[in-house]
Amino acid sequence: MESRLDIQIVPGYSELESRLYMPPTVVNRVKELRIAQGWTQEQLAQAAGVSRQSINSIERNRYVPSLELALTFARIFACPFEQIFQLENPA
Repeated sequence: MESRLDIQIVPGYSELESRLYMPPTVVNRVKELRIAQGWTQEQLAQAAGVSRQSINSIERNRYVPSLELALTFARIFACPFEQIFQLENPA
């Protein structure tokens, strides 16, 4: 049985249909929340148990953290992880 996920995008799909099959991008507010707290990347890295380079990569949307790390950020910033990380479809 074929599902919608098995369908390849082929020429002839409308622009709207093509967008439906584009993988979403995860964007985040880590830098914004860190700065609001007055923390350096190093301080946030220590609180989260990761390297400063990891924080830098996450803030620049070059790295999508694991679910465990996303939940750790939610605990650190005392807000739901949905307020930190969001799915965004490419334009």
